[in-house]
This record gives sequence, C-alpha cells and structure tokens, in this order.
Amino acid sequence: MPIKVQNGLPALKTLESENIFYMTSDRAVTQDIRSLKIVIVNLMPNKIETETQLLRLLGNSPLQVDIELLQMASHVSKNTSQEHLTNFYKTFDEIRHDYFDGMIITGAPVEKLEYEDVDYWDELCEIMDWSAKHVYSTMYICWGAQAGIYHHFGVPKYELDEKLSGVYVHRVNDIFHPLMRGFDDKILLPHSRYTGVHRSDIRQHPELVILASSNIAGTAIVANKNGRQFFVFGHAEYDRNTLANEYFRDCNKGLKPQLPYNYFPGNDPRALPALTWRSYATILYSNWLNYYVYQQTPYDLNDLEKMS
Repeated sequence: MPIKVQNGLPALKTLESENIFYMTSDRAVTQDIRSLKIVIVNLMPNKIETETQLLRLLGNSPLQVDIELLQMASHVSKNTSQEHLTNFYKTFDEIRHDYFDGMIITGAPVEKLEYEDVDYWDELCEIMDWSAKHVYSTMYICWGAQAGIYHHFGVPKYELDEKLSGVYVHRVNDIFHPLMRGFDDKILLPHSRYTGVHRSDIRQHPELVILASSNIAGTAIVANKNGRQFFVFGHAEYDRNTLANEYFRDCNKGLKPQLPYNYFPGNDPRALPALTWRSYATILYSNWLNYYVYQQTPYDLNDLEKMS
C-alpha cells in the first residue's frame, strides 16, 4: 500500500524513480480505507532531503500511510524556501486538535547548544507533551532522540571529544523485541553527531530498554516498554551520500573533520560509499509501523485521550 502525500511534493520525483508506491491526496479520497496518520516534525535544515529519506522508508510497507509535515512556528528556516514550507507544511497550532497513529521527530544540527537555548525548545516541548494524548507511538531521531529522552526522562547528553560520524556495527540486545524482529545479531547504522547519552543514565529508568548498542558509537536504539516512544540515536534514514556531503561541507568550512568511520571504501573520499544499512532501516520502520502504529493504535483515534 502507498504513502499518501500532498500533490507536488518534490520528494515524489525521487520516489517515483525508485518505484516507491505513493498516492496523492486527490487519488486517496477515492479509497475506502482508514490510512495510518503519521506526522513528521522536520527539524533538519535541508527539509526536502529529509522528507525524501523518511517517505522512502514509510512507503515500503503494506500499510497505507497519510503523511502530515510539521515545521516550527518559532524558528525561521534558512535552508528551505518559504514557498515550500507554505505549500507543504503546517504549524502546531494547525494540528493541535488532531490525533495521529504515529509521529517522527527528526534530528537537528544543534547538539552543542543546551536544550533550553534552542530557539524552538519551548514549542518542541509542547509538542512532545501533546503527543501523550494525541499520538500513539513516536519515533525520535538523533538530536530529536536526545531531546526526547531528556524531556521525558531527564537523561542528559554529553559532548563527545570529536564528531561521531560513520557507519557502525551494533549488537542487537533483544532479538525478540517486536521492533528488532527480522534483524541479524549485528546491524549497521550511520551516526552523525557531536553529543551522546550514557547507558548508565538510561538504565536508571526501568521503563526504558536498550535494544541496540555499539562499542564505538554507544547506545543506538532505546524503547519505552509501553511502545509509545522509541529513541534512535543514529540516522537509519540516511542516503548513500549523506555522510559524504556532510564531510565535504565541513571540509569546505575549514573544520578539518575526520573521515567518516567505515564508510568510504579504502578510506578514499573519492570512492563511492557502499550502501550497507538500507535493509536494516527498512526493517526498523516497517516493524514500527506494523507492531506499534498499526496493530496497537485504536481504530478511533479520539480514544487516545483515554490511553494517556
């Protein structure tokens, strides 16, 4: 089944070229089915790139998914045109009375700032609190995961000695957890961040379980045992060249970054990186949609108020 998106969204050209099945709003109204309603809180600077990455994964399941894109009203985007935001994005005030099966909160390049110093922090906290009664299951990504686990559980972040960038091997800690079904014992996931969380802080909260971790990259996937929140500290959604683009961007800024770990063949930045994590990303999002959005959410989303 397809993802349902707005007519004219730039990501559709890429998805069509990859044979990802999507459905525009005009066609969707003829379908006699209740789609899963997913809202994506897109905090990334290059919003079109992130839209494409996430829609690709959400569209690779047998479930019909209705996508809503959300921007921060308290932040002015410098890397995405106002026309694009006006045409395809809503603000929180426009959806605050709606209900959703699932929500995704993306990363953002603000790791070195204290949470409270991020200009949209108060608005994001309001959205995270609102989700308790209006969203069944939320997936938090990278900085979004750090922000979410801090806001909900008080787990702090720590600045790393240098940027963590590359594709890392992770051990699956609970192979029988529904989110981990179909994974190998070890999986590959990209990371790109300057901060991280400590396992010892997470383990102080019995309602949290660490599902995947790396000796080098640290904690990668954490679940709330009730299935309502998942924290993914890496970027499973990244494209083949995303880490390369970030590396060359930092080089051009004179930052002298380290080569992304386990990424360029032979550590040669001129070589085409191998795409080694796409299958794991696909399983991750398919499992989330199936086990924690489709199977668990009440048919009448208004009933979410009773479950908080």
